[in-house]
Amino acid sequence: MVATERRLYDPVHEFVRVGKNELRLVESRPVQRLRRIHQLAGSSLVYPGASHRRFEHSLGVMELAGRIFDSITHPARIRNLPGGLPEVADAEGRRYWRLAVRLAALLHDLGHLPFSHAAEHELLPDGWSHERLSWGLILLDEVAGLLAELDPPIRAEDVASIAVGEKKAPGGGLPAWLQLLSQIVVSDFFGADRMDYLVRDALHTGVPYGRFGHQRLLETMRILPALDAAGRETEELTLGVERGGVEAVEALLMARYFMFSQVYLHRVRLIYDRHLIDFLQKWLPGGRFPTDLESHLALTDGKVDAAIWEASDDPSADGHRWARILARREHFKTIYEPHPGEEERYREEGEAVEREVRARFGADAVRTALADNKGGKAEFPVLLRNGDLASSTAVSGLLGRIPDIYRYYVYTDRTVHEPARDWLAKNLNNIIIP
Repeated sequence: MVATERRLYDPVHEFVRVGKNELRLVESRPVQRLRRIHQLAGSSLVYPGASHRRFEHSLGVMELAGRIFDSITHPARIRNLPGGLPEVADAEGRRYWRLAVRLAALLHDLGHLPFSHAAEHELLPDGWSHERLSWGLILLDEVAGLLAELDPPIRAEDVASIAVGEKKAPGGGLPAWLQLLSQIVVSDFFGADRMDYLVRDALHTGVPYGRFGHQRLLETMRILPALDAAGRETEELTLGVERGGVEAVEALLMARYFMFSQVYLHRVRLIYDRHLIDFLQKWLPGGRFPTDLESHLALTDGKVDAAIWEASDDPSADGHRWARILARREHFKTIYEPHPGEEERYREEGEAVEREVRARFGADAVRTALADNKGGKAEFPVLLRNGDLASSTAVSGLLGRIPDIYRYYVYTDRTVHEPARDWLAKNLNNIIIP
């Protein structure tokens, strides 16, 4: 008997199941490139175990997306939806859209550049993002051709729309059904992408913060009518949860808060991102990442690592100073960060400190890292045990009060760190605006 499914061992999900259709995409050049893109950029310089790649994350997102699809489209769970879900009313429709969702999850990160988020925002041309590159790669003949040959054939435009979501789709706006399916992968609250990276990143960094009851959340997710500002049901469908899953969402969002505050926005990780940008601006032609798809596919972490290593030993090489810092772990050191309780003024204060320290010790001896992450309100419908719908923030006081995270660090070269630190300690009160 010919096997129709492979099971791949995974440290997060135990097994990732890959069907014969999906295997053709897994083995494609764009997906195999993700083996050579780190999930957490230079975080391994802070957390030595954080050397995992986008490849295994993408497999994990595919596994979770399939489980979510199966849960929320189960006939018993969509029976009472207004109008039902005609797209999955028969076996053929369910098979098509299940495969489309899983492949969108597998392909959602194709556009990531070397070291993922570390330098993408600053070193891509205006109007470009990794989502735009992912969209283009999914529509590339190399990928779209494979999708068209599957059983059933899958439309590349459907996969691209689900993979990037309405906010990132070129031109904006997606049909309601594709908007709903994209939430399975990239929902702001409980998409498969977020679920996988939190648990996976916590595992590899060794921190306890990213763990939450994701299996409980999977079991309680539902397709529900969206609520308007007054709490009334609308005709729009969206993802929500049963009442028993609210605590799992709370745990997920708090896990995200702690992972950002303790891992993703760690002060040393942020300065290594800054040093990487400094190097890439010298090394890349024109100081920017390429946006043509063939050049993108040829660029990996390994190529950048090799260039850093080579330039670190060659004083005449472009970017030698930054390469040496990265290769020898001689990062700039922190001299300023907002005091607890003053984070809301972090940008104004940080910019004032940066100006004064630059003026006294030289612009090339100073670097900054500005980062924030909005907590805000997690608004989605909750199906109560009596069958009524309620807003998530009405059910949970926590979901309306996830804290914002602010970071504004000022760093100096180690050669001037001690005098700069001492000078700032004496003059800080005169620099910061009352």
